[in-house]
Amino acid sequence: MPKKQNCSELTADNLLHSLRCHGGSVPLHSIHSPRTVIQSLVDRGLVKVQNTGCGFLLSVVERNR
Repeated sequence: MPKKQNCSELTADNLLHSLRCHGGSVPLHSIHSPRTVIQSLVDRGLVKVQNTGCGFLLSVVERNR
């Protein structure tokens, strides 16, 4: 039986998918997801926040396979 996901996990998965579709990174100010969803992805090591000097960028963490 598949594991059930709560709304927060589904939103995090959708945000991660959206990031990947947009080339792996987007300006943090353009994301309309709750802060807790972004923080959960950062805590899980799936994304990182970078200071570009002109704002912040949310990027997918590259995994070596």
